[in-house]
Formats: sequence, C-alpha cells, structure tokens
Amino acid sequence: MPEVFVEISGRKYRMACEEGQEERLQSLAARFDRMVEDFKAHFGEIGDTRLTVMAGIAVLDTLSEAESRIGELNRRLEELSRAGEGVSREYEAMEAKFARKMDEVARRIEGVADSVDTMND
Repeated sequence: MPEVFVEISGRKYRMACEEGQEERLQSLAARFDRMVEDFKAHFGEIGDTRLTVMAGIAVLDTLSEAESRIGELNRRLEELSRAGEGVSREYEAMEAKFARKMDEVARRIEGVADSVDTMND
C-alpha cells in the first residue's frame, strides 16, 4: 500500500492510501491545510488541536450540506422521471390514436378511390 507525506498546519504526517490515490490524498490534505490556516488567520493561535477540530467540523458541515443537496436533487430527479413516464405514456396514447385516425383516413381514401374507379368503368 503506497504511503505519502502530507503537511497540515506545519506538521508532516505519513499516510497510507490505495494504489493510484496518492495525488488525491495530497490534494485533499492541502485543501484541509488551507482550511486550518484560514481558521488560524481568523481566530489566531488558539491551539493546533482546536483549529484542526474546527476545520474537521467545517468539512463535515460542508459534507452534510452536500448530502442534503444530493438528496434533494435525487428527489427532484425522481419526480421528473415520473413526470417523464407520464408524458411518455401520453405520447404513446396519442401516437396510437393518430395511427387509428390515419387508418380511418386511408380506408376513406380507398373508398373514394373505389367509387371513382366504379364511376369510370
């Protein structure tokens, strides 16, 4: 299992990750480090542990909001899917009705053509 070194708030940490995930882990760690540093700039030196906990909670808050939004979007997608199914059924019914009307018109045209043929004979 590959290992990478990441730096959070000036401290280096050795972390293991799955093969091929090294860059992603480093990117996530850099993003988390920026968040910790932003908290440090905003709140001052209140202790690394406290800053890290605050950043972790902020990440979870963002995650929670994203999960809520995903749930909302999934519900909306399901509503649209059901509406689409209704439109599809309505389209199929209209298509069948149109086909029946076309058959009826074709029979009438054939009837008129037969009448014209009979009159010409």
